[in-house]
Amino acid sequence: MQELGVVHRSINRAADVDVKTLSEFGVSTIHEAMGRLGLMRPYIRPVFPGAKLCGTAVTVLLQPGDNWMMHVAAEQIQPGDVLVAACTTESDDGFFGDLLATSLQSRGAAGLVIDGGCRDIATLQEMNFPVFSRAINSKGTVKATLGSVNIPVVCANALVTPGDVVVADVDGVVVVPADRAAEVAEAARKREDNEESKRQRFAAGELGLDIYSMRGPLADAGLRYVD
Repeated sequence: MQELGVVHRSINRAADVDVKTLSEFGVSTIHEAMGRLGLMRPYIRPVFPGAKLCGTAVTVLLQPGDNWMMHVAAEQIQPGDVLVAACTTESDDGFFGDLLATSLQSRGAAGLVIDGGCRDIATLQEMNFPVFSRAINSKGTVKATLGSVNIPVVCANALVTPGDVVVADVDGVVVVPADRAAEVAEAARKREDNEESKRQRFAAGELGLDIYSMRGPLADAGLRYVD
């Protein structure tokens, strides 16, 4: 059972150097480098073109149709943090808009990921405040029921612990546990270097069949060519 009505003020954030390194890579690269783990469900999408973010998670657990705890969470934001908002049950109401974005941006937030709805999209784009959400919805919310701030949450099927690294771009959202950030950053660098080498070979006309030595296994599996 989730603990409700609590705000944890002290969290262990991933090291700045690892967050910076991870920010250089796309979500797909990080997901693969981490062993194909950490992805949020693909319904979490950027609310405007070109939105992307990377930062350490401050988490908030919301009640459906109630954004009270978003205001509580804003106080815990430090520069470079990403607010990650989950809900006790499915809700796509408009929990977040330009006023809360202004509050978070003033505290140095790197953006928001929310398993819920948001609104005021045109203004968010003008502000260049990146938001990734499950819905765009003008329906407002109330302020009546407690949730919690900085507890482990499950957001769009991904476990997020306060201080984890959250990376989001047009390909999706991935969560890197804080204690794996350095390891995953190094693996992502190696993967990127390897892919660049392969990209050059593809551009030169080589086929994946040869680059990945697929011909033998395909023949063993029974593939036949018929002229």
